[in-house]
Amino acid sequence: MKKIYLKHGKDESLRRFHPWIFSGAIHHTSAQPEEGEIVEIYTAEGEYIATGHFQIGSIMVRVLTFTHETIDQQFYERKLAIALDVRRSIGLAPSTRSATENSPCTTAFRLVHGEGDNLPGLVIDIYGKTAVMQAHSVGMHHDRQIIAAALQQVMAGSVENIYYKSETTLPYKAELGQENVFLLGGSTDDIAVENGLKFHVDWLHGQKTGFFVDQRENRRLLEQYSRGRNVLNMFCYTGGFSFYAMRGGARLVHSVDSSQKAIDLTNANVQLNFPDDPRHEAFAEDAFRFLDRMQTPYDLIILDPPAFAKHKDALRNALKGYTRLNRKAFEKIQPGGILFTFSCSQAVNKDQFRAAVFTAAAMAGRHVRILHQLHQPADHPVNIYHPEGEYLKGLVLYVE
Repeated sequence: MKKIYLKHGKDESLRRFHPWIFSGAIHHTSAQPEEGEIVEIYTAEGEYIATGHFQIGSIMVRVLTFTHETIDQQFYERKLAIALDVRRSIGLAPSTRSATENSPCTTAFRLVHGEGDNLPGLVIDIYGKTAVMQAHSVGMHHDRQIIAAALQQVMAGSVENIYYKSETTLPYKAELGQENVFLLGGSTDDIAVENGLKFHVDWLHGQKTGFFVDQRENRRLLEQYSRGRNVLNMFCYTGGFSFYAMRGGARLVHSVDSSQKAIDLTNANVQLNFPDDPRHEAFAEDAFRFLDRMQTPYDLIILDPPAFAKHKDALRNALKGYTRLNRKAFEKIQPGGILFTFSCSQAVNKDQFRAAVFTAAAMAGRHVRILHQLHQPADHPVNIYHPEGEYLKGLVLYVE
């Protein structure tokens, strides 16, 4: 196995179990590794300190373990078993390792959340009997088959399909020729359940793994505020917030997304739960154009846009975008209205996001109170040694 040696003093973050090694920390290698290859990391004094996947870029190694061990199927089985136990402890996964079904109230959850589960570069979401696996590093792409085998073993029959969906998440310069494909099974049953509500999961063509399971608890909170309100769900994607609002007793719900495909999926999901319910209407339209022309007096608005900043170079423009979007909502929402506003941009921290929203409120001249500060759910854990993993920020605001 090839070895990487660090510069003097560059092992401090690893001794605090941070899972990334940046290119500037590396002194030399025993031989040039291939991208995705497993390498061992040594201090300048020659002491072993970690093992991980090598990659090209500013983050040059993603650490898999700080123990001198082999990275094989048994390694992934141990890591996946720990991740499963975490989900059992919060009531999202079956309580035994039999083929027992998940609770009928929720069959969708995240099993592996990258660094949060000490498997950097790997995401696995469970939708009923289907697992959708996504690699964000070349190393995890190379290990996909043994990960799939480990997943079958750990899930003990409760997963019958494994869909590998990494065409858009791997570095394009790696030229891997990757394609989205079933590694196990091939089910066309795409309906999952979340808190008793049904939804279609478009793991074949949809964003991420097919559904945003990270908003599960925030959707349930929105349900509590929806009774008797006119609800506007901006950037609705598959309509999750919309059908929660309907179950909560909303007077009407309007869903907006620039993608007609997303609107079609939203309508299908609403139909699954509330067939032919006249309270819901969906619009395929640009968010700002819709807000400019809207006539309906909304008193509950959800702003859940895609990431405005996927890297720090885009931070300034992203903060301007959040300010502009929230200002428009503050200007339009009815007095006594509730605004759910989010950022999923990892490059934007919660203080920056809050400052952008506060600036928007001041520019709109509205008096605003914070009711809740929201974040990602427990099945998207943040590794205490990797605070960068806290990506989802949200505020629930009362607008006078």
